[in-house]
Amino acid sequence: MPNPLTPGKQAGLKSISDQRGIIAALALDQRGILRSAIAREKNVEDVPASEVEEFKIHVTSALTGYASAILLDPEYGLPAAKHRNNAGLLVAYEQSCYDAAPPRMPILYDRWSVRRMKEAGADCIKVLLHYTPFDPVEINGVKRAFTERVGDECRANDIPFVLELLGYDPDGKEKTREYARIKPEIVTRSMEEFSRDRYGVDLLKVEIPVQMRFVSGTQFFCGEQACTRAEAKRHFAAVADATEKPFVYLSAGVSNAQFIETLELLAESGSRFNGVLCGRATWQDGVAVYAQKGAAALDEWLETTGRENITRVNATLETAQPWHAQFGVPVAASR
Repeated sequence: MPNPLTPGKQAGLKSISDQRGIIAALALDQRGILRSAIAREKNVEDVPASEVEEFKIHVTSALTGYASAILLDPEYGLPAAKHRNNAGLLVAYEQSCYDAAPPRMPILYDRWSVRRMKEAGADCIKVLLHYTPFDPVEINGVKRAFTERVGDECRANDIPFVLELLGYDPDGKEKTREYARIKPEIVTRSMEEFSRDRYGVDLLKVEIPVQMRFVSGTQFFCGEQACTRAEAKRHFAAVADATEKPFVYLSAGVSNAQFIETLELLAESGSRFNGVLCGRATWQDGVAVYAQKGAAALDEWLETTGRENITRVNATLETAQPWHAQFGVPVAASR
């Protein structure tokens, strides 16, 4: 079992979970991806930062009433943090490098520190790390040292460190069946590595270990099999066995329907998990509405389809376990 939590870390995790101790959080820390998506829907090369900020404010205001917390960024998201309906706040510390070529080395914001993010109201600090255990030791050594530094900074400021792990293929072939076959190993081995005490991680945010389009017997099966439903369930069990830390699943940009089916398969497996940090599967279809029809139309979409999306995700969390069970913290510790 992980080391007992300090008061600040315990309070931070409590702030981002519901009354059961389940993390039902909304992710809205997308930066370049979101800005490009708005511009694409408007058929322009770029949009002002104010439009990204406005989109985040409206989504946050409408949907945090159904979320235990929200993940935002300091680049476009802090104005939205004022509209989060008392939901907990996670703040992204890393600069986005989704568009960078592998190995996507991590970079922190120059003008921010854990101390400053905590002063700005963060309950938890989140860092995204693009990682695969198959990279050369020279690359992974740098990424591990980077993670140690963030962990030490979070320890010094007594605030939870949430590490998001995203695997990748050095040749950019993440959407292939070949990658789907090795993805479970990438997920589990990465979790095993960063669950070590030296990194100071308090909560892991991890990928679904399977890609549903390559899982036979599912609604979204594309015809090319990487694993069966039974094998997928074993992969979920392997993820739970890979760490004693609490962990949540991310949606990785899939549709709401696909993420729901994934979570239903997870529930069938009976495997431990502590909730979700779900982003685009909840709000991504609202981007086109906002770009083409404006903020008022977005509000209408959020109050109907957006709300339906997040409540469907929440309904799949009945089998999730409270985070405090992993630390031996009493149930009363959750809000």
